[in-house]
Amino acid sequence: MKLMLAPNTVTGQHWVNLLAVAGIHCELHNRYLNGALGEIPAEQCAPELWLVDERDEAIARKVIEAAVHGPPAGSPLWRCAHCGEMLEAQFTVCWQCGTARDPLDD
Repeated sequence: MKLMLAPNTVTGQHWVNLLAVAGIHCELHNRYLNGALGEIPAEQCAPELWLVDERDEAIARKVIEAAVHGPPAGSPLWRCAHCGEMLEAQFTVCWQCGTARDPLDD
């Protein structure tokens, strides 16, 4: 099921990676069509995110929406479960040790 268009291939791949971390299987289509712009209409060349399971649509949209807008102002710090470093809400990986933030800590 086609979920949405991405503004570019890099952002599209980032969204695919975020969804994978959330356990949502997604594919990025049209990643190489940018070179065909002009020969093919622009709206047909944009990278597309396709869900493997359409039942994941609602949560996939929430994950991407959160990525686009970032955490709300004043969001609390979080503590790395591995090294104990305190990090600001916008960080998803500890800068000290590289451990990913547990999504259940949100």
